[in-house]
Amino acid sequence: MENALPVGYHSRPASMDDLKAAVDMFNADARKWIGVDKFILNETSIEWKSPGFKLDTDTLIVFSETGQLAGYYEVWDLKPHVSINCWGIVHPDHTIRGIGSYLLEWAEERASQAILKASPEARVTMNCFTISLNQAAQDLFEKAGMKLSRHFFRMVIDLDNPPPQPQWPKGIEVRTIVVDKDEWVLTNAIVEAFRDHWGYVERPIEDEHERWMHYIKNSQDFDPTLYFLAWDGDQIAGVSLCWKQAHDDHDMGWVEVLGVRRPWRKQGLGLALLLHSFGEIFRRGKVRAGLGVDAESLTGALGLYEKAGMHPDPNRTFVAYEKVLRPGVDLRTRQIDLE
Repeated sequence: MENALPVGYHSRPASMDDLKAAVDMFNADARKWIGVDKFILNETSIEWKSPGFKLDTDTLIVFSETGQLAGYYEVWDLKPHVSINCWGIVHPDHTIRGIGSYLLEWAEERASQAILKASPEARVTMNCFTISLNQAAQDLFEKAGMKLSRHFFRMVIDLDNPPPQPQWPKGIEVRTIVVDKDEWVLTNAIVEAFRDHWGYVERPIEDEHERWMHYIKNSQDFDPTLYFLAWDGDQIAGVSLCWKQAHDDHDMGWVEVLGVRRPWRKQGLGLALLLHSFGEIFRRGKVRAGLGVDAESLTGALGLYEKAGMHPDPNRTFVAYEKVLRPGVDLRTRQIDLE
């Protein structure tokens, strides 16, 4: 590697023994940018144990000479190995020392291993993310040859009063998930709904289901009474899967997944599911509801959320950067026919 660590620092892969120190470091960074903690042990543990992700090959942590965790990066190299997502941070006490450059170079070397695993004709990219307030990280990405590819907004609505009642399309019935019965059909519905999202990559459905079940079985955010499935007969037309609260705002309910399958779009189902979710979040005493959205959404999601009364939080915008590791056929969703 061209970039070396400062004298006194050393690196190694993460282990589960590093979990608490890592979450503490992640939150130190979060407090720097948004003023509050954002990460929790349970969610990071779930990610580190996620099927297809291996700590010993897919992470690198940096320690100072006093043993303080100073930096971290992770690389998600999942089938079909064409869109490699990377994320990491440097502890605020250890910035401007070259640690970020060292970690990003390691991440690119690790991401490049996907080239041999991807189909020979496929384009392979490395994708990195950061909060838009972090200009230093963006400068680092650009120095490494990455290009800005996308903005993602946090959309918020204040729930001062009960939201309007949803108007459901004819034949739609909304029920909460039946645990140990609906998981497979839910996985298929989510995959179909999100095929039209920018950057989507088709993965083996068994892998998608395994990761989804890993999350449901282990996450403290999973509440089956907040998983709303819109049924049309024996088919799921759309879903709204919510958390009781956002990790960084306990007064905010969170819509983690909102999707409508193609045959049921342009009928008002997305808006109805959103308003239904807002109503339940309001009844549970939350004063705000939020969700994340691709600012240039191919499906027009941003317009839907604005129609529902939501607005972007300027302090929670995230940016994605991309570097082509090998040119070729792009297997990701880049555009769709909305007709």
